[in-house]
Amino acid sequence: MPLSWLLEAASPPLQYRAYAEVVRESDRDPERLAALRQAVLGHKVAQAIARKQKSTGLWGGNLLGPVASKAYGWSEPGTVFQYRRLLELGWPPTERPFRLADRLLFQLLSRIEPDDPDRAVAQRAQELLAEYQKPSRTDPGLGRWARRLGREASGCALARAGHIDDPRVRGTAHTIASNISQFLRSELAAKPFRKAHGKTVLEPAAYPPTVFAVEMLAFLPPVQRERAGFIERLGQYFSSPAPRRAFFILAGKKLFKPLFELLGDPLRSDAQGHVSDIPFAVYWLELLARLGLARQIPSANRVLARLYSECDDQGIWSPNGLRAMPKATNPVTAHYFPLEGPGKSPAQRQTDVTFRLALIARLMGIPVEVA
Repeated sequence: MPLSWLLEAASPPLQYRAYAEVVRESDRDPERLAALRQAVLGHKVAQAIARKQKSTGLWGGNLLGPVASKAYGWSEPGTVFQYRRLLELGWPPTERPFRLADRLLFQLLSRIEPDDPDRAVAQRAQELLAEYQKPSRTDPGLGRWARRLGREASGCALARAGHIDDPRVRGTAHTIASNISQFLRSELAAKPFRKAHGKTVLEPAAYPPTVFAVEMLAFLPPVQRERAGFIERLGQYFSSPAPRRAFFILAGKKLFKPLFELLGDPLRSDAQGHVSDIPFAVYWLELLARLGLARQIPSANRVLARLYSECDDQGIWSPNGLRAMPKATNPVTAHYFPLEGPGKSPAQRQTDVTFRLALIARLMGIPVEVA
């Protein structure tokens, strides 16, 4: 890992995370680590995100929006994405924005429903639907879908923040793992579609993994150990090609384009390991590395080999023809990439991927030489 280059060329979050997460603990200078952490807390991008949070713990009045979207009524990214964005930018989960949001996220893990006989509980359950609160009043099916996805997203955020021993987080993770496992063993895994409203839709009874579920499990090593057989089946599922036919998510009466659902291998790489979406590729490879699945899945091996082959002798990711920052086509990585700030320096096109490849190597147990 070209640490000296990153400390000169990269943004404060990348500098701090490279030093804190890739450099061995025995080789870190506590004073330098503290200075880098302080620079992260003063980072203007992170501070701007923190200022936009409401007293309720929400950002943008919504929970699941990866980016601002007029079509969905999202004025800015939603709470789960802003929360994880701050974590990716290196803010510690003890900071005030996380404490504000945690109360909301832990409530989302609960099983309270809008038809609870206790009026106050029922009202709170409805409020927790955030952006789906109003439309779900006349569409209970939409409300059920939103609560299910909200639990997964909240579990993901809380696991990412380090709440790995909290029984509410672990209980949610086991429930979600059981539901996905049942889906993987069912006939729906092979034939998950049906027709509705003249469209091809995902069978509403299907429970495929989502990016939220996978990220949640990736940051819960205890659950991985307790569900080793399930993690292995998940690796087999992600080794199969994803269906290429277009489909919709049927949530109550609403049709949505799939954003979070994963049906098979999402990398879509060619035989040489080329991918069209580099940000999603490094995000997915990091999750697989944390799950211990990166070596098990053929496409992950190909893409990882391709990305490492594009690094120069210093370890700097330097693919041919890189003229701009890699563009994300999948919005689910909005919280993750880039951590680099705006600018015109050629190095800013390379810092994010360079750091991520070093981190993935460390997670996989590949020797990392820090230079």
